[in-house]
Amino acid sequence: MAISTKDVISLSQARASLSELADQVQAGAEIIITNNGERYVALISAQRLDYYHQLERERIHLLLMDDASKGLEDIAAGKVKEWAVFCDHVNHRGNSRG
Repeated sequence: MAISTKDVISLSQARASLSELADQVQAGAEIIITNNGERYVALISAQRLDYYHQLERERIHLLLMDDASKGLEDIAAGKVKEWAVFCDHVNHRGNSRG
């Protein structure tokens, strides 16, 4: 959804018309509120916020699945290290920082 200039209001305007803005948001609008001329916060419906959170969780799951897939490909290609070698490498890196 594109944001137009009618969807951008100042904080003082938002304070004066919160009920009206809430009705607009419930009807599908997204409102950007500015403070001192800068983008400050957005008003969106609770349903849309839930949807955005769901999308973010799905994106995280897809990234995890991609990482797991790459790990499995590395294992299949023999790109592995023994656990002890890995631990030594990590410990060595940690000791060199200190």
